[in-house]
Amino acid sequence: MAKMGAAILVCIVVLALDVTAGILGIQAQAAQNKVKKVTILFIQCEKPVYKAYQLGLAAAVLLVVAHAIANFLGGCACICSQLEFIKASINRKLAAITIILSWIALIAGFSLLLAGAMSNSKSTTSCKLTQGHTLALGGIMCFVHGGITVAYYVTATAAAHEVP
Repeated sequence: MAKMGAAILVCIVVLALDVTAGILGIQAQAAQNKVKKVTILFIQCEKPVYKAYQLGLAAAVLLVVAHAIANFLGGCACICSQLEFIKASINRKLAAITIILSWIALIAGFSLLLAGAMSNSKSTTSCKLTQGHTLALGGIMCFVHGGITVAYYVTATAAAHEVP
């Protein structure tokens, strides 16, 4: 029973970190959107927003921390061959699939948050091709990452407790 309580606590912590990262990413986008922009065709000039830089960077750090906690405490759900995948239990298969999806969500979310934060790290106005809402998309990826990572942790923990 104590193991189940610890597993629930890990899930809550990972979800809290990912949700907080997602909210920070969306707030960073909101801060960036408040700045006056001049757009000519596909070229956009705007002043960087230091608050967006700080929030985007904080969101990226929280995303990585959530991922590290779930992967470290979830253990290894590695399946090295197709034959091993076929013979594996459903929990091990799901753990292997969700760990891959969690890494994809981490890379996508982290890249978007970092790109959005770095575009606000300069102190001078810059002109570049119009970019989408990278910080908001990164924030949304944090929510996606939270769901996938909790699913990974649950299935990896269940697979670790199976009788061989």
